[in-house]
Formats: sequence, C-alpha cells, structure tokens
Amino acid sequence: MLDLVLIEQAAELLRHGKLVAFPTETVYGIGANALDEAAVRRIFEVKGRPSTSPLIVHVDSLEMARRVVAVWPTAAEILARRFWPGPLTLVLPKQPTVPDVVTAGLPTVGVRAPAHPVALELIRRSGVPVAAPSANRFTELSPTTAEHVRRSLGGSVDLILDGGPAQVGIESTVLSLAGAQPVLLRPGMVSPAQIEELIGPVTLGGRIEDQSASAHASPGLHRRHYSPRTPLLLVSNGALPERGRGAYLWLRHRAQAQRSIAMPADAAAYAAALYGLLHQLDEEGWDWIAVEAPPSDGEWLAVSDRLRRAASEP
Repeated sequence: MLDLVLIEQAAELLRHGKLVAFPTETVYGIGANALDEAAVRRIFEVKGRPSTSPLIVHVDSLEMARRVVAVWPTAAEILARRFWPGPLTLVLPKQPTVPDVVTAGLPTVGVRAPAHPVALELIRRSGVPVAAPSANRFTELSPTTAEHVRRSLGGSVDLILDGGPAQVGIESTVLSLAGAQPVLLRPGMVSPAQIEELIGPVTLGGRIEDQSASAHASPGLHRRHYSPRTPLLLVSNGALPERGRGAYLWLRHRAQAQRSIAMPADAAAYAAALYGLLHQLDEEGWDWIAVEAPPSDGEWLAVSDRLRRAASEP
C-alpha cells in the first residue's frame, strides 16, 4: 500500500534540491531533480561516483521523456510502448535543459520509466524528471531493499522510501538509439532478442572500461562494479578455493563448502535473488564467495555481465 503522505514529502524534498532514495523494480535508486545541477552534484558526492559515469533520468510517462530528449525516433516509441514502465533505458540526444553533470558531458541522456508504483508516484507528484543511480557507494553491491540503502549510505540521503524488495533485482538494460544502429550498452533483463523482435538488429557494445578520464557511454561499465565487500570468485566445475571459509553459489556443479546454495536455473529468478544473497553473505563474514559461472549469452547475458564485473580486479 502506498504511503501517499510520505511520498508527497519525498516529492517536496526533490523539488527543493534534496536527495531521496526510492525503490524501483530493478534496484533502489538515489534520486535528485534531474534539472537541478547542484542537487545532481550531491549524488556524485554522496556515492563517491566519478563524473565520467552518467546518470539515468527516470520519468513517469512518454510525455515527460520527450521533454528530456531532443529526438524521439520511431524505434524509441515502439520500445517504450512495449517495455515501459519497465527495466529498459533508452539513450537519446538530450535537451539543453538537462545539465551536463547528469550525462558526464555527453550530448546524450539515458531515460526510462520505472515499473514500481512508489517510483512512478514520486516522479508524478514531484513534477520533475529524477536522475538516479543505484543507492549505494560507487562500485559496491547495488541495494535491493531499503535496509541495504541504510547500511550503505546511512544519513547521507534526506529520505528513504521503503517499497519492499526489488523484483527484477539487477539494473536496467541500456540501449543507445543515438546513432544509425541501435547499440546495447548494458545488458539487463530486457534481452537483445526481445528488442530485435521489434526494431531489428542490435549491436552489442558495453565493453568493460577502465576508470579513465573520458566519459562512459552508459552507467555500469567500469571494470569493477556491483561488488560485495567479500572477495567474489567466478569458478567452474565446483573448483573452490582451498584456503579460508567460504560460501558457494552453484547452478550445475555441487561442491562442499561451509555454505552451499543452489541457485535458480531460470535466469530471471537467478537475477532477482542474486544481490540479496550477496548482501546476506557479506553480513555473514566469509573469507570468499565463489560463484559458479553461468552461461554468458542468451537470457543469461545480464547476470554474467554483473558477475564478471563483481569479480574483476580493481
């Protein structure tokens, strides 16, 4: 049930340049008025996020999206009508009213309508588009509950809206429509195959980036990202570390570990469970978390991407 009084309070805070953490169907976000440069800069300060990593702007409707972007091609209309509200971000040329801090100085902006009633009501009541990355310290594990936000950011935000656990569990698909060819910048639970059914071929981009001075085309492209505090190791065939006490998340190959967890065989269910489990294992204090590497293509593309980045060396 929506607490409309609390949501109205949160909307008022956004209008006055404050930061609000709120639930979406993917992960929890830390939001500011996307048209307020000073407020957006506070997001970067609170998260410790580099200015080279752009933010996604959240809207409540196609009409609000069109006020943020300068071009709205047919492909955007088709995809938004099919997948919004939902976990698909579209990257398009931005309007001049969108501050450069939001887009890391790029001429494009990522925009999406989140499929969560609290998020949509917050945006609607605030009357402004909301720039929001995940509500955690930069490169750390994304939050899927309000409690995860409290542990990570504490009192650094002005209000936390609790909308229960995130249902999708990992960040949105990011698709660029800014060029002649659609480019998948970050995989998510809206798959390339689903997109191609509607608009034709999609190029796979989103390579792992270093933390250079140049702007990244999408959030979530740093080499190390989505990482628990506990070292995370990708393993195959149940080959676990010989030293230390650890937990093991497995799909096909069971092995003896102090904590062994069978993961869902369905990619969507796996994604929904993953971050919550990693947060829990972090709290349990293991020496390592070993994860059996999932398939790296098809419906598993997004899960594989998140785990590869979580296990990368800094």
